[in-house]
Amino acid sequence: MTKPIVIGARLRRYPQFTTLGPRPNLDDYPPEHLELIRRAEVVYYPTEALALQLAAMGKRLFPSLACHLLEGDKIKQTTLFKLLGLPHPRTRVFYGSQRGEILDHFAFPFVAKKARASSRGRGVHLIENQTQLTAYLAENKVAYIQERLPISRDLRVVVIGFEPVCAYWRLPPPGEWRSNVAQGATVDFTGVPPQAVELAVAAAKAADLDEVGLDLAVVDGQPLLLEFNVKYGRQGPSQMGLDVVDYVAQGILAGRLPPPRE
Repeated sequence: MTKPIVIGARLRRYPQFTTLGPRPNLDDYPPEHLELIRRAEVVYYPTEALALQLAAMGKRLFPSLACHLLEGDKIKQTTLFKLLGLPHPRTRVFYGSQRGEILDHFAFPFVAKKARASSRGRGVHLIENQTQLTAYLAENKVAYIQERLPISRDLRVVVIGFEPVCAYWRLPPPGEWRSNVAQGATVDFTGVPPQAVELAVAAAKAADLDEVGLDLAVVDGQPLLLEFNVKYGRQGPSQMGLDVVDYVAQGILAGRLPPPRE
């Protein structure tokens, strides 16, 4: 039986897979590796460099093409949430001269984020005055502005194969308002609202996100989607005793991943 073909390095510790590894140039792969890719029905962890091309060839991917196209782009994610009619904080993107209209739509304080290629809480700012807004605009040609929510913690729900495998609160450390574990937040697995987990799963299914960590807020008992990460952190799941890499590996070997098409 042919071993599953993996491009990225995530499953390299498992001999049951043929991990080719990411290469900066397609010509860096030997001919026999290119032939393995051409013959594969499913390519696992294809990387952003190859995902679109492999999908155009008719390959099935895990994680899905949607995961690769939307990873790290808050603007695309917000657009998707709005098109799907999913609950999301009031958010607006300002381009060019539109940046001068921010205070026509938002009053201090509000949240400003780096629109693309930010993670682990980096590039996220609480804007409380004009000086802070001016500094943010000096560093960001595109302004991604979001209402400040009345919350002291948020939720992370990890969904793999459209099944919720881990959900926990993220609580900021003293003196910090961001709740990223990479920024020192602690996790709490108790009292996670079922409706928040249900929303995360519904969003993953609607957007074809078959391996993803979704971040949510709960305001007045109602969950709101904030954003999602395909390259989500593993610290929270590991504190629950979950090795997500092993979970994925066993799911692939058992034929559960990628999930069956409906």
